[in-house]
Amino acid sequence: MRVVLAQPRGFCAGVERAIEIVERAIEKYGPPIYVRHEIVHNRHVVERLRAKGAHFVDELDEIPPGSVTIFSAHGVASEVEDAAARRDLPVIDATCPLVSKVHSEGQRYASQGREIILIGHAGHPEIEGTMGRINGKVHLISRAEEVAGLSVSDPTKLAFITQTTLSVDDTRAVIDALRERFPTIVGPDTKDICYATQNRQRAARELALDVDVVLVVGAANSSNSNRLREIAAEQGVPAYLIADADALDPRWVDGVESVGITAGASAPAELVQQLIDRLRELAEVELSTLPGITENVRFRMPPELADTVT
Repeated sequence: MRVVLAQPRGFCAGVERAIEIVERAIEKYGPPIYVRHEIVHNRHVVERLRAKGAHFVDELDEIPPGSVTIFSAHGVASEVEDAAARRDLPVIDATCPLVSKVHSEGQRYASQGREIILIGHAGHPEIEGTMGRINGKVHLISRAEEVAGLSVSDPTKLAFITQTTLSVDDTRAVIDALRERFPTIVGPDTKDICYATQNRQRAARELALDVDVVLVVGAANSSNSNRLREIAAEQGVPAYLIADADALDPRWVDGVESVGITAGASAPAELVQQLIDRLRELAEVELSTLPGITENVRFRMPPELADTVT
């Protein structure tokens, strides 16, 4: 069996930073450290950090007074930040800098008196955080078909922003529909779209063209992992999203000559390696990696942890 790895795949800089923030905080302040929501969408990562002393909670009122508190990589609404301040919780913000950039863009457009069209998926933590950061009217849409139904106060005073786990390709049709209906709408340059999302989606598309079946390692609640599976399937090959090697159904790869593997931005590298090992139990494996972008992005630690070393 020929097994081909996508490049890039797995952790992005924002996820690496968020995990490192939790690890450094535990080292500096000692356990327990409290994290609002999952730090990233991956059970294996969460369980590993829990074993080190991280406690994951849904709401701030579950956190004992004075406990060090971390906000997840997805970002939080301003009211969550205000609630933490009222309870005097020492907060470390692990929001991905690219998510924070979207917040800033939305706030800037709102300060210009514009209504905001936010392109993203309802219920996603990043969307909840972004909508809660903008002081003004925000319309949430996910599909181009929804543009026709938008009701806005002033069609000449609009701006759009996007969820970071969507790529240029994901949003192109929606943005085109927005610009057709509202010619004066403004928005960020496409270069502001999350580099990691774009790179992984491009790599998944190229991978699917080279293999008989694609396996995407990632969590079921990971938006970017689900999109990788969809992109591979759009190329006409069977594609499956699996949490880990234990979730592999041998029937998916029975008799196939080539299997492609990629991983969502919150999936650790060891899960990919375990999947390769599982495939080796089923057949002799010839392993290779597609040529692709090598990412060297690294984000700075928040000031509270700048003096720590892992």
